[in-house]
Amino acid sequence: MDFAEQVKSSVDIVKTIEQYVRLKKAGGSPRYTGLCPFHVEKTPSFSVHSSHQFYYCFGCGARGDLF
Repeated sequence: MDFAEQVKSSVDIVKTIEQYVRLKKAGGSPRYTGLCPFHVEKTPSFSVHSSHQFYYCFGCGARGDLF
């Protein structure tokens, strides 16, 4: 396992993003939603997947992981 994978497996992406974006759990899934920090919006389109450790915005297409 390389260094990046070690960091990803030891840090919770939801807790990291929650420092900047208010997230709400989406039902019983491992997904959280919130307002996208990359563009102005009124309804949440920003999605954070805790089990896969990545985020995606359905509004502007921003995507990434901890890095």
